[in-house]
Amino acid sequence: MTPLPRSEFAITQRYIYLNHAAAGVLPQCSTVAIEAFVRTHADAGVLGTYPYDAALPEYREKIGRYIGAAGADIALVPNTSAAANVVALGVEWQPGDEVVLCDNEFPANAVPWIALRRRGVAVRLLSTQRQRLTPEALSRQLSPRTRAVALSWVSYGDGYRHDLRALVEVAHRADALLCVDAMQGLGAFPLDVCADGVDALYAGGAKWMLGLHGVGFLYVRRQLGERLRLAMPGWRSLQDMWDFHDYDQPYASDAMRFEGGTPNLIGALSLVSSIGLFERSGPPAIAQHILDLTDRLCEGLHDLGAEICSVRGEGVSSGIVTFRFPGRDSVAVGQALLKEGIITTHRSEGVRVSPHGYNTPEEIDAALEALKRQLRAPVRT
Repeated sequence: MTPLPRSEFAITQRYIYLNHAAAGVLPQCSTVAIEAFVRTHADAGVLGTYPYDAALPEYREKIGRYIGAAGADIALVPNTSAAANVVALGVEWQPGDEVVLCDNEFPANAVPWIALRRRGVAVRLLSTQRQRLTPEALSRQLSPRTRAVALSWVSYGDGYRHDLRALVEVAHRADALLCVDAMQGLGAFPLDVCADGVDALYAGGAKWMLGLHGVGFLYVRRQLGERLRLAMPGWRSLQDMWDFHDYDQPYASDAMRFEGGTPNLIGALSLVSSIGLFERSGPPAIAQHILDLTDRLCEGLHDLGAEICSVRGEGVSSGIVTFRFPGRDSVAVGQALLKEGIITTHRSEGVRVSPHGYNTPEEIDAALEALKRQLRAPVRT
């Protein structure tokens, strides 16, 4: 038995899908909900879509509850970069202020912060080749000028999982914010933003959250949200968004003001549908299952002589394992897996495998057997 029911995932009929770090797949419960939205939109126009619009406060509450926050602190956004920009553009920066950023961030969580250089903010990139961002490493890097630290909870390239609570403690001792891209961790691992003390956290829905593309959310700690300048206001930023011609009215007091315009209703629906599935299955059980699968994969890769590029260990392992075989072209290895219906990400630096809560040990074993067959074949030169 898998914690996420395999019956929810039609993709299992065609593929061994081990690529959730690239794009997740829609569960059947979400497909049904989305089809109902499309049908009622087609049949009734605004009479069909308005109930979903009216349900947005409920959606925000559900997202907030999933990460240990209040719905009032959640904003629906198009993607990770949009959320990062809300925070990066909302802080009242002063000359000489500094942001600390790892040099292996996915661009979605790097470009919005690096763009602050045009405003006179110093953005310092830490070399992850020398050392990962442990609490000890961060304490050595912070300076009196540091106003924010931005990082991914789980690194997209090799799956390194950061200790958010410990990093928050270090950052806050220096009066710095900790802002987190949770794209590669949320959906695979439970999280409590209030218990951890995270200042801002954001994620798109299209990977481990098993939602549609073009939707995500932003959590902002209440004390921070009250201080952020609203850089991109819209009609839904207003206290009474239905009073269309009172342009000078105050902004809404909750995080909805960061949404600006009309949110992606169908995307938000897909997000809360997946969250419902996660809650029914149990987030801790999903996390443990994913760790068991990736441990099984690493053991098999070790036996095959692979070089495992991911750091593994208690509290550090994630759902991502990247590996390569010395003397073998990783792109060719990934393409050969693809021909056998085993879906991974393959780049020159390695093959990345990322199973979810519906994958099985037998699927991991099948991938290992496929790799074993490849290793028996001569290397083409």
